[in-house]
Amino acid sequence: MTRVLMTLDAVGGVWRYALDLARGLRERGDEVVFAGFGPPPSPAQRDEAEAVGVLDWGRAPLEWMVADAAGLADVPREIAAMARRHRAELLHLNLPGQAAGLDLDLPIVAVSHSCVATWFGAVRGSALPPDWAWQARLARAGFDAADAVVAPSRAHADALTACYGPIDRLQVVHNASNAPAIRLPQRPIVAAAGRWWDEGKDAATPDLAAAEIRWPVHMAGPTRGDNGAQVTLHHATALGSLPHADTLALVQGAGIFVSPSIYEPFGLAVAEAARAAVPLVLSDIPTYRELWGGAALFFAPRDAAALAAAVSRLIDDPALRARMGQAAQDRAARYSLAAQVHALAAIHDRLRAEHAAGAEVH
Repeated sequence: MTRVLMTLDAVGGVWRYALDLARGLRERGDEVVFAGFGPPPSPAQRDEAEAVGVLDWGRAPLEWMVADAAGLADVPREIAAMARRHRAELLHLNLPGQAAGLDLDLPIVAVSHSCVATWFGAVRGSALPPDWAWQARLARAGFDAADAVVAPSRAHADALTACYGPIDRLQVVHNASNAPAIRLPQRPIVAAAGRWWDEGKDAATPDLAAAEIRWPVHMAGPTRGDNGAQVTLHHATALGSLPHADTLALVQGAGIFVSPSIYEPFGLAVAEAARAAVPLVLSDIPTYRELWGGAALFFAPRDAAALAAAVSRLIDDPALRARMGQAAQDRAARYSLAAQVHALAAIHDRLRAEHAAGAEVH
């Protein structure tokens, strides 16, 4: 049994990752303390977390909430205080920069779910602007401080290496979907889900394609971000932010699922749709080729005509829809919570054993 201090926030996909992972770790006998940062969780989120483990919410901000590294000076102190207060035996940090400056004699796993340097490389085709370079320096310091660094796909690991150079102890553990593996009656709609205000999710392409697709296109997710970014849809139906259960019902009950992302380290919504045998139409980016090659139709990124053609091909061919849906469901079985928990628990156990051996030597 290991007492794990796991960082999370309440505004992004890390919340779902952390809660699902914690449930799996608890089943093997581990205890999880959630160390939260950034905007506080809703009452429903708090109840969900406290049903799985202890929730301790700090006062320090997240990286996107501050102008420079000085704004995060309290993060290592708060994490250290939480670790001591809850007698943690291992740190599982869901922002690598949170490992920078920590003064704790505990093994550290840092998980890179995304980062601004790789985002700029994929979406803008450029290096970070000078005003943002401090975030890359913080991430690099976190990678160097961690005992293991985890990426959710080989494509993201390769992108990290391209941006930061070699990263010691970098390994891939695919993310997982805990959505039910089922078959629902599929409605004649095209579904998509994402943070549409994020340029990397590319809301414009499915919106333009919707004008050429005879099934309605429903896009779940926020169109306005806390950073002021905003997008307006003209042809697709914008459903806005939905509870996770409602988004899951949408994507698992759709006739076709689309993801147009330019930047995607894993893509949880794709896996959720696939687990319900919903055929996939995905942008042809390295992550999706790695995870779904042979189990999805692909289109050139930012090409609305190509997306509309791929979707229309599936609409016009029910037998192809059925085959591609089955292929997606078969592939999704690789990305199970059990497999993810097994891989991460093995990392936790190895680091604890190495840490104990090092303590005995000293």
